[in-house]
Amino acid sequence: MQRKLISFDWAIKRILRSKANFEILEGFLSELLKEDIKILEILESESNKDSKEDKSNQVDIKVKNSNDEIVIIEIQYSRELDYLQRMLYATSKVVIEHISQGYAYSKIKKVISINILYFDFDFGDGDDYIYKGTTNFEGIHTHNKLYLNEIQKDLYKTNEINKIYPEYYLIKVKNFDDNSKDTLDEWINFLKNETISDNPKAKGLLKAKETLDYLNMPDDEKLDYDRREENLRREASVYESTYIAGGIEATKIRNIEIAKNLLDVLDIETIALKTGLSLQEVKNLTKHSSQ
Repeated sequence: MQRKLISFDWAIKRILRSKANFEILEGFLSELLKEDIKILEILESESNKDSKEDKSNQVDIKVKNSNDEIVIIEIQYSRELDYLQRMLYATSKVVIEHISQGYAYSKIKKVISINILYFDFDFGDGDDYIYKGTTNFEGIHTHNKLYLNEIQKDLYKTNEINKIYPEYYLIKVKNFDDNSKDTLDEWINFLKNETISDNPKAKGLLKAKETLDYLNMPDDEKLDYDRREENLRREASVYESTYIAGGIEATKIRNIEIAKNLLDVLDIETIALKTGLSLQEVKNLTKHSSQ
């Protein structure tokens, strides 16, 4: 039986900010971004102020990539319904916080926003578990892609426009099917199931398995952790009853109103088909309308 491990979001908040444990975060970032990442420091900002009452975790990290470029990486969790706007706000805030007054705009650091989503949020037809978003410019008429000129390439130290602007990663943890096909999937499996195999191949996971063992936590930390897990379960229940169950009820009410307006126009079989109501429900509406 695999040992219980501490969840990654708790680890980010309490454990992984220590330099002694940078190897774990570096492993995750290297696997996700497909290049070697070296953490230089955890940035102090309004986003990083620690509070035991803060249920959403966010950390900004200054790193060096395989090209010796300095990049600011933001990792965050949240359960808000307006998550996409929150993600945009947080990234914009990071950009503003980490450019010194009087510096040219060309000194703005590249920001990568990594968003780990544990809640059921509908992004339309998105059935993958990892999404990447970048900024490109395309001609409205010719559909040709806009590129940097030679002077701009030298200024920005890159060949592509999308390398200047923030990148976004959305990891929809619940969409992962528990079948690890590569080393990145080993990390996603840990994010979802809080377990790590005996011989993980992904960078950082062996260290994570040793460091994030629940049984090795001090008793007071275990109490804090268990209390936090219970709070998250309550939040999930509230979210489900408020947004999911409430949404289903609102849809049913709307369909009943549509059905009422169709009673004098269509037969009950067609109304039931169009609204998703049962034949009996439509018949009951017919009885009430005739009274």
